[in-house]
Amino acid sequence: MNKENVILTDIDGVVLNWFYAFDIWMNEHGHKLVDPTNLVYDVSEAYGIDKATGKMLVRMFNESAHVGFLPPLRDSMHYMKKLHEEHGYVFHAVTSLSNDEYAQHLRTKNLCELFGPTVFEKYVYLDTGADKDEALLPYKDTQCLWVEDKPENALVGKNLGLDAVLMAWEYNRDEYNVPRVQNWKAIYEYLVG
Repeated sequence: MNKENVILTDIDGVVLNWFYAFDIWMNEHGHKLVDPTNLVYDVSEAYGIDKATGKMLVRMFNESAHVGFLPPLRDSMHYMKKLHEEHGYVFHAVTSLSNDEYAQHLRTKNLCELFGPTVFEKYVYLDTGADKDEALLPYKDTQCLWVEDKPENALVGKNLGLDAVLMAWEYNRDEYNVPRVQNWKAIYEYLVG
């Protein structure tokens, strides 16, 4: 593996619009956002429910058929394909989805249908909400680009010697000493000019 051409990426909130699909699912199950204008990372806070229920609902969603049909986030499809097809980059997905093999299969299928069969070279699946420390350890000191939306996971990558960036959301707008990007066009321009 030529790590110079590898881009490590989280999936939900970076490549796929997880929150959009989750919010539709939550509305169908009788839950509404407390404040739709202020998106927060913690779903229990976002929907005004207790933490245990929030975790349970995220796991239920991530292990449901819905997870196989998430839409792409912003301009991810266009620029990730462009990076792959025109510049030889390959992507390694590092995602805290679920340990459920059927959910993982649906995620892989969803990504292949949207991005094609060769954009993603590797899929690293972690349990729902799991930290990414161990999953990123094999890439230590490689300076691979690491695209994440959760500040804690971005910082883990940065501390391991990765080139970490945060995909911009309201919930990561505070200063985390990790650059924020608005979209994949910004990442494309950062990598190839």
